[in-house]
Amino acid sequence: MRQARGGRSRVTGNIQPHTFRSRDLVGGHIVIDLVNTVTARDAEPIDWLDGYPRVLEWAALTGHFTPDDLTDLRRLAETEPGRAKLALDRTRELREALHDLITALIHEGAPDPAGAVEQFEDHWKHAVASARLTVRGTGPQLQVSVGTSGAEYLNHELALQAFDLLRALPLERTRVCPGLRCGWVFIDSSRGGRRRWCDMATCGNSAKGRTHYQRKRAGGMAQARP
Repeated sequence: MRQARGGRSRVTGNIQPHTFRSRDLVGGHIVIDLVNTVTARDAEPIDWLDGYPRVLEWAALTGHFTPDDLTDLRRLAETEPGRAKLALDRTRELREALHDLITALIHEGAPDPAGAVEQFEDHWKHAVASARLTVRGTGPQLQVSVGTSGAEYLNHELALQAFDLLRALPLERTRVCPGLRCGWVFIDSSRGGRRRWCDMATCGNSAKGRTHYQRKRAGGMAQARP
């Protein structure tokens, strides 16, 4: 079973290394997958981003960033470790602000996300300041690059992607997984719109197993009564 996951908004330094796999990308959007790089928010939150190289590992798995850009970022991190550390801190801050904003929207405004709005606005403005306006077939777009953003390139791209997501977030299909010590966020893209678990192979099967065990135990206790 995948490591525990959950729903509290602040991560307090419990950081553990984690090798990212495709099964960790169940959010339905790269921004939500970033939010899900923290586990067990409702118990003892664990931050899987234990260093800048881990962020690059996660970014490579998403398929959203080119290998050349990620290679350039690795070189930057090796030559300027201080900037890489600052970029990692900013990634965590952006992630937590987005978690608070998205879960507040899902739960119709509770808890108060005012601080998260201010933090996200700061990240978005930094991204826009480093972006260039391009015009393509789909219309004007803000585009960032390693050349314009340096070690902050991933953060700037994610902030721009998050702005677009938040404007069009399908709230009726955006959910928090109710699995035991989970709480991952996901967008339900199934045809019927009835997806309950972040992943049926993990949280879904675990819940079914617990239900089966409880029913079996209850039946055994009933038979044992005189």
